[in-house]
Amino acid sequence: MSIPDIQRVCFVGAGTMGCYNAITAALAGYEAVLFDVSAHSLANAPQTQLAIAAHLVSSQHCSQAEVDKALQLITVQSDMAKAVANVQLVSESVFERLDVKRDIHAQLDAACEANTILTTNSSGLLVSDIESAVRRGDKFAALHSHLGAPLIDIVAGPRTHASVIECLKRYVLSIKGYPLVLKREHPGYVLNAMIGHLLGTAVGLAMNGVASVQDVDRAWMVHRRAPMGPFGMMDLFGLDVVCDGFQHNRSAGDPLGQRARMADFLQPFVKRAQLGKKTGQGFYTYPNPEFEQTHFLSADTDLSIANAALTASVIHTASKIALKDVVEPEQVNEAWKVGMRLDTGPFDMVDGMGLPICLHLLEQMTSMFDAQEAAAVALYLTQRNDKAQ
Repeated sequence: MSIPDIQRVCFVGAGTMGCYNAITAALAGYEAVLFDVSAHSLANAPQTQLAIAAHLVSSQHCSQAEVDKALQLITVQSDMAKAVANVQLVSESVFERLDVKRDIHAQLDAACEANTILTTNSSGLLVSDIESAVRRGDKFAALHSHLGAPLIDIVAGPRTHASVIECLKRYVLSIKGYPLVLKREHPGYVLNAMIGHLLGTAVGLAMNGVASVQDVDRAWMVHRRAPMGPFGMMDLFGLDVVCDGFQHNRSAGDPLGQRARMADFLQPFVKRAQLGKKTGQGFYTYPNPEFEQTHFLSADTDLSIANAALTASVIHTASKIALKDVVEPEQVNEAWKVGMRLDTGPFDMVDGMGLPICLHLLEQMTSMFDAQEAAAVALYLTQRNDKAQ
């Protein structure tokens, strides 16, 4: 059910995320305009939308009748002035390049009506990096969605008015989303920050010969009861998208070389156009990838080291986010469960194994973490445990 503040939404960028967000808005009854300057992107949009719609129906998010009705509410437009006419909300999902995003938002700022809210769906850039390009800083925020999950991050910029954040919360709830309002901006928001470290850890295990790609995924799937592992996730996200994200963020503090290692590891796949599920080949072959076969989880291999590393990675990053007071610790836990569609969050993992075992696990994996951060995390978990007693 739509909210009175917003009736018409413009989605800038007709790629996967723009199409996905347009469909979720239309399913809630909003008129959606899909804008792109690329004729090729707009021509491919209907096919992208149909693929997303099929996934939403198969996952029982909505019925075929509902999605058919929603698609009728979506129009495409290559003229910006026409695309933003009479819209109350703009959601931008263009290339993860700061210059591109600043330029497009400056254009949108000039073209939109005075009360239109501008948002960025950027996954790797901070809202404060972009918002100075617009005059309407009081109506600018990050509204970041996660493909296939109801979690949506909301982050205010330096000038964002509180009423805009409240409006965006209502909008997210109206499209059956889970609004996670961050107290302050944070690289990777909450879920992506944890996933990013998890993926970097998985790559490190494979590159260093500790475990094969398949065994890393088996470890995660078996111990977390997950439908896919880190390498399966990367195939789903698109190896080009994952590589681009790490490539553009490798300079933003990478003391242990995770971002650089990740980008270098993925580059050969990208050069061969083996981008994962969308091209039919990545770490696995699609359709019917190996990790979906019944025999996959029954392989007789030792998964203990891989599981320990992956688990430690998630707990460590979750604790760092809680320490920075980005959101409440309970929200870190919930963001993981909602975004990953799992029944156990990072702090549930801590409570399940008990503090002594958890601290021993983190100590065993000390080479994965910055020493100062590791000490702060151990102290945080100890104090958290003391408060719970």
